[in-house]
Parts: sequence; C-alpha cells; structure tokens
Amino acid sequence: MHFSPQQAILTLGDPFYDPVAPADFPQTILRFRNDRAAATVGLETLTDAQWIAHFGRFQPFEGSLPRPLALRYHGHQFRSYNPDIGDGRGFLFAQMRDEAGRLMDFGTKGSGQTPYSRFGDGRLTLKGGVREILATEMLQALGVNTSKSFSLIETGEALHRGDEPSPTRSAVLVRLSHSHVRIGVFQRLAYEKDAESMRALVAYVLANLHGSEGGPVELLQGAITRCADLAASYMVAGFVHGVLNTDNINITGESFDYGPWRFTPEWDPGFTAAYFDHAGLYSFGRQPEALYWNVMQLAAALRLVSDEAPLIAALDSFPDAYETALTAAMLRRLGLAPTPLANPAALVLAIDGTLRETKMPIDRFFFESFGGNAPEGPAFDEIRRLIADFVPARTRDHPYWSDAQPCSMHIEEVEAIWSAIDERDDWGPLHDKVAAIRRMGEALA
Repeated sequence: MHFSPQQAILTLGDPFYDPVAPADFPQTILRFRNDRAAATVGLETLTDAQWIAHFGRFQPFEGSLPRPLALRYHGHQFRSYNPDIGDGRGFLFAQMRDEAGRLMDFGTKGSGQTPYSRFGDGRLTLKGGVREILATEMLQALGVNTSKSFSLIETGEALHRGDEPSPTRSAVLVRLSHSHVRIGVFQRLAYEKDAESMRALVAYVLANLHGSEGGPVELLQGAITRCADLAASYMVAGFVHGVLNTDNINITGESFDYGPWRFTPEWDPGFTAAYFDHAGLYSFGRQPEALYWNVMQLAAALRLVSDEAPLIAALDSFPDAYETALTAAMLRRLGLAPTPLANPAALVLAIDGTLRETKMPIDRFFFESFGGNAPEGPAFDEIRRLIADFVPARTRDHPYWSDAQPCSMHIEEVEAIWSAIDERDDWGPLHDKVAAIRRMGEALA
C-alpha cells in the first residue's frame, strides 16, 4: 500500500496538546525496525537513513503533523487521582491510515522533555526499549490487541536510574498504535469542566477510531467491549501488564506502554509484575477488575456531557462481555471450535481450576492442548472429557508443534537477552527471539 498521512488530531485544537521539539540526540544507531508493521502503513521501503531521519531525528512526514504534539491528560495512578501528568517523555509524532483504513498514530517513548516531564529527563533506557519489543511481539503472536514496537534507535546518552545499574544506555522508541488517546484525556476535561472540548473529543473518537456515530453512551459501550476483550486476552496469554492506570488505557482498548510487565509462569492469580505493587492491585488475577474500574472512571468523566442512567446501564454489561471474551480467547488459544454438545463455560472453569491446582506451566498446557488434546494424568480428566465435545478449528501441521518446548517469554530469558546486548553488544539473541515468536504466531494464526 501507499503511505497515507493524516492530520485528524489537529481538528481537536489547542486545548488538547502542546507542540514540542524532540531531543537532539548525540547518536542515532538503528537497532530495530519493524518492517512487518511498516508494510501495513506503506513505509517498509524506507532506507535506513530515511528511517533514522524520521524516527531518530523526527523529520515530519509530508502531509502529516508538522510538529510533534504532547497530549494533555490526567489519570488515576494506583487509584489515586493525579492532575499533574501528560505526555512526559513522549509525543504524538504522526498520523496515517493503515491497510484496513484505520487511523493510526506514531507515538514515542524517550523522545525528550515536554511541559509534563516534571522532574524527569524525558529519556528511555535501551533496556526498556528492548523489553517493549519483546512484550509487543509476544502479545501480538498470542492474539492480544497491542501496539507495535515500530522502531528502536540507540541515542548515545548515559542515563541514571534507581532501579537498574547506572549509568545505562539510552534509546528512543516509536510505537504504531490505533490511537494515542487515553481514558485520562477524558478525565482531564471532566476535571476542568470543559464540556465543549469533551463533546469534541467524543465526536473525534467515534468518527475516527470507533467508526461509529452516536454520543457518549456509544463511546462508553465501545470502550467496555474492547477493554473486556483486552482483559480476557491478557488472562489467556498469562500476561501481567503491571501498571493498569487510567492514563495507560487506550480508548480503543489496545494494550500499550510496557514498563514492569511479566508473563506469569503458572496460573497464579496473585502474581504481580511491578515490585512497587505491594497490594497486588494489578496482579494477574485482578486485571479484569482493574480494567472494569478504569472504564468506570471513563463513565464518570462522561457524565459531564451525558445523563448518568444510560452510562450506568452500559457499565452493567462489562461482566458478561468479559465472560464472552474470555471463552472466545480460550478457544482461540486451544485451536478449538464448539459443537452443539460443547460447554465452553465449563471448559474455561475446568482449565482455571486445574491450572491453579497442578501449577502446570501455562505455555506448556496450551502447547500440549492445541487442536483438541490435553496433558496426560488424572488431573486433566475433566478437561479431556469436555474437550471431546469440541472440534479442531486449526491443525498442528506447522513445524512449531514438533518443537520440544513451547515458545515462552519469562523474566530469565528477558534478562539473558538484555545481558547479551549490555555485556557484548550482541543483538543476535533479540533478533532470534523475535523470529521465534513470529514463528509461533504463524502456528497459532
């Protein structure tokens, strides 16, 4: 396809963002370019020099945004409201259409200070960029609606951080996302009682992102459905985002912004990703609750321009939407389709209970069970009985299913991949892992 630049965000006007200048980095060393994602927006033919000019020096794309924009937003951070945040080390760099006609955004991480940086340096560690690549690639392969790590460029600055050995290497990351708008954007407008801007934002999201018409209730219902699906796909992937604050929840329900993420090795509801999540607010098993709470905050913000009763009625649909999405996500990862005799809800409950009891590694369970199988042993008898009423939706013909081990992404491997880069500047393990993840994605697709 041809690159299709857009400027839709400019219709919202000055109350929503601040024009900013990108940092002038001492170096721009290209470390990762996602040509698979680039092909979806018509940019796969860029030379490396052109790539660096756009994604390391932020040369504008003709017909897209003339200057980067730092979006204004508020947010609940671990359920405490914070009106002093916004795009603090990133910005909206460009907009375009993808091959499906969707409006897409290039957002950055580590691109320099903005009016919302507070005491931060506006930078990103190279390790943080590598971790985001691994998270997004794995989640995409497992069927999670996620932003794409589009570009990673090392920038040649020595950064000091309290949670890793310092000084450490720096980078700038570019994400390809279906929207840079978060729930926190709505919260800021409600906080400031700016009804006119809220109506403009609702219209923008419905017209450009949800592809629908209507008003605040339709917007909320779309967000509920998408966030319920996201919660379900996190669970089936065994993924823990770690920081599900309202400023980290995209209005399109697309997962993004990966900091302390982890994949839980076992089906452990209490497993947490962030060392600072002492209460387990965003633990593995509480992620559906967290996303439900976040759409409640969206509903609260929308009361500025809507009657309350229909918003409450829409919120009541979240539990059923989540259960439906969880069943669909579970069957996708199992490669199964139901027959008239099948009981999908019972199968989901049996898998949940059995994995909790047996502590079988999540990835091993789905690897052995794909296409209508189940692990050996009496603990899995109930799962085998229930699976017999389903039919395979996909085959095990791909060579991946002959591997000795499933493709996983646990913290030990993440650290080993980073150590190769940090100690030997060896990028081979990262690129090999991305290739292995994409191979698994082909087998699951």
